Amino acid sequence: MSLTRRQVTVAAAAAVPLALSGIGTAEASQSHRTLFIAGDSTAAQKFADAAPETGWGMALPFFLHKRLSVSNHAVNGRSSKSFVDEGRLDVVLAAIRPGDLLLIQFAHNDEKDTDPIRYTEPWSTYQDHLRLYVDGARARGARPVFATAVERRRFDAGGNALPTHGDYPAAMRALAREERVALLDLQALSLALWQELGAEGTKTYFNWTATEQDNTHFNPPGAIAVARLAARELLRTRVLNARDVCRLNEEIPESWITWPQATATA
Repeated sequence: MSLTRRQVTVAAAAAVPLALSGIGTAEASQSHRTLFIAGDSTAAQKFADAAPETGWGMALPFFLHKRLSVSNHAVNGRSSKSFVDEGRLDVVLAAIRPGDLLLIQFAHNDEKDTDPIRYTEPWSTYQDHLRLYVDGARARGARPVFATAVERRRFDAGGNALPTHGDYPAAMRALAREERVALLDLQALSLALWQELGAEGTKTYFNWTATEQDNTHFNPPGAIAVARLAARELLRTRVLNARDVCRLNEEIPESWITWPQATATA
């Protein structure tokens, strides 16, 4: 069963003691916290049968100190809507604790307007579903954090990196302001990075192999680069402080990325 916004809002008073109502700053006095990721295939854990495809959520722990764990619930093919409808948000909210973080990145599959299971409209149903994540996290004393969808690899004939997510990033930015949710602008930052690398250079960050030319998903260098952007944004927005992050300017070996065998549950 998925939660409606009304359900999580009504539950807030019972679920969170008054003393915890202010939790959510980088200074939360907790020795160990968990950063949960709710998102799609660009962030998701990949398994041995998909290597070298790599979700940026796999690389994020390399930039965080050990007292901050990452619990990556991002799944291939999900939108903000289907993630909720399948009960995946319920699973996250059952595990999340006061002081934890919920990082929310969706748009790639929300954009599929011929698929009623996944499609959301940027300024209405997309924002409505994002509010479920925000309210659910806050009802449990955790802090929601938005991340605009990382950009695909697309260039025009003049070599200009092109945005591909339509109004979804703007809709998330607007909702972040309205709901006072910290925003990691991965869409803008990744677009700028792809422009810097150029049409050929970006091939070394995406899942381009001898048999596949994938302009959406990353290989290890690309996942590491996007995770670095996310970690820097977590610091810039003061979601985390300097004691929570590490290696922001260090080289991360590709060998640190591993792909476990897939399990029966996906």
